[in-house]
Amino acid sequence: MLLSKNKIKYIRSLNEKKYRTEHGVFVAEGKKLVSDLLGNCRCQLLAGLPEVLQQIDSSLAEEIAEATSEELKKASQLKTAPQVIGIFYQPEYDIDKIELKDNLHLVLDGIQDPGNMGTIVRLADWFGIGHIFCSPDTADIFNSKTVQATMGAIARVKVHYLDIFDFLKKNRGLPVFGTFLEGDNIYQTELPESGFIVMGNEGKGISPDIQQRVTNKLLIPNYPADAQTSESLNVAVATAIVCSEFRRRKF
Repeated sequence: MLLSKNKIKYIRSLNEKKYRTEHGVFVAEGKKLVSDLLGNCRCQLLAGLPEVLQQIDSSLAEEIAEATSEELKKASQLKTAPQVIGIFYQPEYDIDKIELKDNLHLVLDGIQDPGNMGTIVRLADWFGIGHIFCSPDTADIFNSKTVQATMGAIARVKVHYLDIFDFLKKNRGLPVFGTFLEGDNIYQTELPESGFIVMGNEGKGISPDIQQRVTNKLLIPNYPADAQTSESLNVAVATAIVCSEFRRRKF
């Protein structure tokens, strides 16, 4: 099958959340990303250059469409046209079946930037964190920019959207960590192997209601301590530092 104008229009429409939600799908672009997702997420459509479709396991797709570079450019959301575009069904997970007690989890409170969101998912994948729990106002994991920023980590890290205040309250037996200017130095604080790490909004930090659920306040200190520095760290950078320190204690 060749990539039709209607299919191009369909792929382009998925740049908007309402259409992604309506069809229950998301877009992934590029050979590596599509390859990572094949086998982990159900694939509705693969559109790509004929030679590239032969190099990946395209048999896992419900529909395959050969396309020219110009057609892929018209369908793509990227500045540089990819060699293949995949439409995947949005995965659904049963939160009640997640083993929370003996694992480390990320909680995102109002993260807005798709790039930050995707990078945090990638960090979770790197540090062996399998689940991320997000407030409803956190950036959409299925936004095309977010999907690209995960660099394939979306195939392994499960992202959930829910009322995180109620979720943390329900699971109050586990420690909840958050970063604050008045927190305890993270490098001098005992850190467990399990619990929740809350990362807040880029501009406002952790919201007041979620702060009520934080049991352990941490500080990422600047160096030297009395130096004049930037007001804050990028949330993805802060997430990397915190996750790295938690995991470092295991070695």
